[in-house]
Amino acid sequence: MKKIKVGGVPEHFNLPWHLSIENGNFSKENLTVTWQDFPGGTGAMCKALREKEIDVAIILTEGFVKDSIAGNPSKIVQTYIETPLIWGIHVDAKSNYKQITDIQNTKAAISRYGSGSHLMAYVNAQQQAWNTNELSFEVVGNLNGAIKSLHEGTSDYFMWEHFTTKPLVDNGTFRRIGDCPTPWPCFVIAVREELLEQEPESIQKMLQVINTKTTTFKQKENIAELLAERYEQKLEDITKWLNITEWSQQQISNDTLTKIQNQLFDLDIIDKKVDYSSLVYNM
Repeated sequence: MKKIKVGGVPEHFNLPWHLSIENGNFSKENLTVTWQDFPGGTGAMCKALREKEIDVAIILTEGFVKDSIAGNPSKIVQTYIETPLIWGIHVDAKSNYKQITDIQNTKAAISRYGSGSHLMAYVNAQQQAWNTNELSFEVVGNLNGAIKSLHEGTSDYFMWEHFTTKPLVDNGTFRRIGDCPTPWPCFVIAVREELLEQEPESIQKMLQVINTKTTTFKQKENIAELLAERYEQKLEDITKWLNITEWSQQQISNDTLTKIQNQLFDLDIIDKKVDYSSLVYNM
C-alpha cells in the first residue's frame, strides 16, 4: 500500500478525513493514509511540507500562497473548503478592550510568522484602515499559547477560527470583539511536488476518496451531533457552522489566486506575484 502522510488543524473542518481513515475508505483504494494534527496551524504545516514530515496539508489558502511564492516545493491540487473562514478577534475577557477600535496599535498574538493568524491581522488592519506598518506581533505557538499570552498581557488580541474558540468565549476566557471573514475560499489541499511527480495516481485516488466523503458529508445522519461531541462544541454552534460551510471538490480558480496575490502584495506580505501554474497542479 502507498503511504500518504496528511496534516491539518485539529478542527471540525477535517472530520471527513478522520472518518475516511477510520472507515477504511482509503485502504479500499490500496492507500495507507495517516493524519497528523497541527495545533500551530498553517505556518507549522508549511514547515512540515518543506521538511517532508508530511506529504499533504489541508491548509489556509493565503498562508500556503505566501509560502509557495517563498519557495515551498508544493502545489495546490484543489480547494477543500469553498466558503470563507470566519476569524474571531479575541481579547482576554478581563481586559479593557471592548471593540475593534480599542486594539489599534496594540500587539497581536500569532501562532507563527506566515500563519493565518499573522496574515489575517494584516487583512483586518487594512479593513479597519489602520497603518499596517505599525502592526506588532507576539509569537505564541498555538491556541493555548494565546490564552496564556493574552492573560499575562504579553499580547493584546488573537485571531482564530470563530467556532473553534467559541467555547473559550462562553467560559469567560476570551471576549470576542469582532469577526473578520477571509475574502476567498479558506482551505486548499496542497501536496509536495515530489509526490505529485512520483505518485500522481495515488494522489488522484486520495482525492477521489475525500471528495466522495465531502460531497455527502452534510447529509450524513446525526452529523451535527457527531461533530459537537468530537470537538466539544454546543450543538447549536455546530449547526450554525454547518449551515455556512461548503466543501469543494474543484480546483481553485485563477481569478481567486489573482485576488489573493493582489491583496498579499498590496499588504507587502509577498514581494512578487507568480503565474497560476506556479501555484497549482491540475490532476
